[in-house]
Amino acid sequence: MSKNKNNKPVWSTRIKKKSSNLFTKVGSSLNIDKRLYKQDIKASIVHVEMLLKKKIIPLQVKNKIVWGLRKIFNEISKKKFTFNNQAEDIHMSIEKRLFELLGEDAGFIHTARSRNDQVLVDFKLWMMEATEDIIKEIDTTINLIIKLAEKNIFNVMPSFTHLKNAQPISFAHYILAYVEMLTRDRKRFVNNKEQLLENPLGVAAVAGTSFDIDRQYTTNKLKFKNPTGNSIDTVSDRDFVLDFLYSISVCSNHISRFAEEFILWNSDAFDLIKLKDKVVTGSSIMPQKKNPDTLEYLRGKTGIVYGNLFSMLTILKGLPLSYFKDLQDDKELAFKSFDQIKISLQLMREILNNFVINKKKMIKLAETGYTTATDLADYIVREYKYPFRKAYLITSKIVNLAEKKGKTLNQLTINEIKLVDKKLDENALKLFNIENSVKSKKSYGGTSFENIKKMIKKYKKHV
Repeated sequence: MSKNKNNKPVWSTRIKKKSSNLFTKVGSSLNIDKRLYKQDIKASIVHVEMLLKKKIIPLQVKNKIVWGLRKIFNEISKKKFTFNNQAEDIHMSIEKRLFELLGEDAGFIHTARSRNDQVLVDFKLWMMEATEDIIKEIDTTINLIIKLAEKNIFNVMPSFTHLKNAQPISFAHYILAYVEMLTRDRKRFVNNKEQLLENPLGVAAVAGTSFDIDRQYTTNKLKFKNPTGNSIDTVSDRDFVLDFLYSISVCSNHISRFAEEFILWNSDAFDLIKLKDKVVTGSSIMPQKKNPDTLEYLRGKTGIVYGNLFSMLTILKGLPLSYFKDLQDDKELAFKSFDQIKISLQLMREILNNFVINKKKMIKLAETGYTTATDLADYIVREYKYPFRKAYLITSKIVNLAEKKGKTLNQLTINEIKLVDKKLDENALKLFNIENSVKSKKSYGGTSFENIKKMIKKYKKHV
């Protein structure tokens, strides 16, 4: 086979002088988008198959190009491929190598398409795979949380509003809140996949092509749903990147909130959980310290993910409808956010596998701060038909009494609470038991042990 040793770019006939070294460095995206080589070669093979089907290229040329592309695939996979920034991006880099292997016949590969549509195809194909990877990571995390919840149904802790002790809840109920969040995250990524199913291949640079191509053929082969409907919109569109970055940002937000809560609970002030040595580090100066660095990493890196979303929004703002070099930076932002959300979900599971609940401290804290007061107010409404606001005032007075006497609510006697309202009876005292308080919250979505068991069954069916 003939070789082409000409290292000049394809536009060298028109642009006669070599680009400056600085421009070449800045203008090349190869170091970023070379991770798209699998998708680029896959799409190129399908494209030349379509060209043969439509009799635009002969069989011999098609076979040579496919042979060359597969050889290049093996070279890159085995790290025997030399990337040169003069080729700018992964598509042009592969084309350059194809010329070295095939000579002039390699030039048929670019018939009826542009880098604009080709790189978009590569990117969408990659994003489909990346989205599926994220969904799998979310599913694995959800399953782990469910298993953790099953083991902790009867472990009681306080809930918190304004970081003040609120009503008693099951720890399982708390941790299952993240199942709800991650389930919504999963739905967003599933919806994103739907938005990726339009095939850009064949719109060329911006106007389509005069060749009699079959875009439905490439659509079916590449497992898209439909070809894109407008060539201008196709090369301009980066909605799918925004959707991807937004979904990652929301998921990262949920992980960050989890991290923050566990940091607080692991603190000496709360002491509700203990992190195992596997997920902590020591202090450089204080020998006694065990620091929650893994959790802090999750919290901090969320800001990077947000920044990538804002960067993409800023790049697109006010951009005319066409392909511009501005859009070259879309892939780096997506790659970085993908890598981050994947490791964040994995690290979240590391935490969930490496902590211990301080049950005694949870119960003690749940009994602190008059957390069962609302139960009494609700009881007064049910039993004595008082308006809730009147019941609220009576309960407030009982809390004031307990505070004055230096007692918890369950330490008060029947005689003491009757000083506030004579109608109150012995049954009222049972309400101050934190376990009874948890059991009573049977409304759908509430923290009762009965509800939690039902919700766990529900979650298992949908994961």
